[in-house]
Amino acid sequence: MAGPVEVHYFYKTRWGSHDEFIGLFERNHWPILREQVRSGRLLAVNRYVPRFHGDGRADWDVLVTITYRDWAAMEEHSDAEIAARLFPDRERHRAEERRRFELLEAHWDVPLDERP
Repeated sequence: MAGPVEVHYFYKTRWGSHDEFIGLFERNHWPILREQVRSGRLLAVNRYVPRFHGDGRADWDVLVTITYRDWAAMEEHSDAEIAARLFPDRERHRAEERRRFELLEAHWDVPLDERP
């Protein structure tokens, strides 16, 4: 597959856990994504939440869209290397990332093929 690849990452947080999930996401994952944009692996990263409670389908409450440079960039796994550089307290980072995923009821990824 040539050209950029867009993937939508959907998250459904457990009741009462949304704010904690967002805090952990912003502290531990967002900087890694931003670093990958700076490196050129990712072309764009955006985060969305529904504007209104119950807006549309109620099966997600956080959406992150990532546009990878190409399919090869999607298959690269540089997160651990970047995390080691950005978060010297590796044990704390790993514990907080485990906690972030414990707060989820569901999570799924949807790679998209554009059909003009």
